[in-house]
Amino acid sequence: MATFVLVPGASHTAWCWHKLVPLLEEAGHSVKAIDLPGTGENRSIEPRDATLAVWARYVASEVSSAEDPVLLAGHSRGGYVISEAAELVPDAVAGLIYVSGVIPLPGEDLLTAAGLEREAMPADEHGFVMTAPPEIVNQFFYNRCTPEDRVEANGRLFAEPFRPLSDVSGVSSERWGGVRRAYIECADDHTFPLEAQRRMQATAPCDPVITLDSDHSPFLCVPDALAEAMLEIASRFVAGRVV
Repeated sequence: MATFVLVPGASHTAWCWHKLVPLLEEAGHSVKAIDLPGTGENRSIEPRDATLAVWARYVASEVSSAEDPVLLAGHSRGGYVISEAAELVPDAVAGLIYVSGVIPLPGEDLLTAAGLEREAMPADEHGFVMTAPPEIVNQFFYNRCTPEDRVEANGRLFAEPFRPLSDVSGVSSERWGGVRRAYIECADDHTFPLEAQRRMQATAPCDPVITLDSDHSPFLCVPDALAEAMLEIASRFVAGRVV
């Protein structure tokens, strides 16, 4: 059995995984769906004080406290965070699962790694990326989701702190690079189109790679397929692992 530690993407909280969590638990695994410091219900710091290093240390502490082999799953921006956490505690991580996730290279910031223009994600005067109106959010995040899920998801979004997006990654080939990586592609992703997801994989190959017929939010629109993919990855990464 494994412990899945689930890290949400930009502007999302642990709630986004609520359909996936029981499916993984029913298969006998432990699951921690977390809010990063300064987001969601985690008010351990003020949002303006969030940094990539703060987030990475928090995720690493969640990894270190788990009893079973840990699979770190990061969605979108969460991929950047789990990479940094794995750099801190590589021996404690059985594998990384990028769910349409950003894969960094040493010395890159998230915007560069994801191929995003800084002008496309401007920070306001308080240092936050302003949330887009629902019609834009639905187009890029939830184009395959039900109307009900769209409404609830929109109501739970928050303004993303800008600094972690521009903090430079400290991953290394020796530590993060030695952790097994899997990638779950989203074929109808309007945020990171499939070619962008594969460009990131080309810089840091992943095995296995599983493709879902999904938008950018498979945890909402195809949770059963996402669970199946993650359980398949667990069977490969955890079986026979010596801790």
